[in-house]
Amino acid sequence: MASSTGTSAEHFDVITMFGADWCADCRRAQAVLEASGVVYTKIDVAADKAAAARAESISGQKHIPVIVFPDDVFYVEPTNTELGLKLAALQAERSH
Repeated sequence: MASSTGTSAEHFDVITMFGADWCADCRRAQAVLEASGVVYTKIDVAADKAAAARAESISGQKHIPVIVFPDDVFYVEPTNTELGLKLAALQAERSH
């Protein structure tokens, strides 16, 4: 599946990743987040069915990871490049 983006009706103060340990795309996205050094919260949708429903309500999809940024934009299954560009843009905004 291709990645998708949108705007979340729910606001998060830090980057929030809805994912699961069994999900290869989630592990890949988490590695990008960790390598960038950003603060983020990981919510395990496999352990918390309410969190799975919350991720689906944000994205309108059952795909993970769903990554929500403090600017209310969300990505579903972003590529490393897409995620890296978004993180760079957020860091640039903070430095201004």
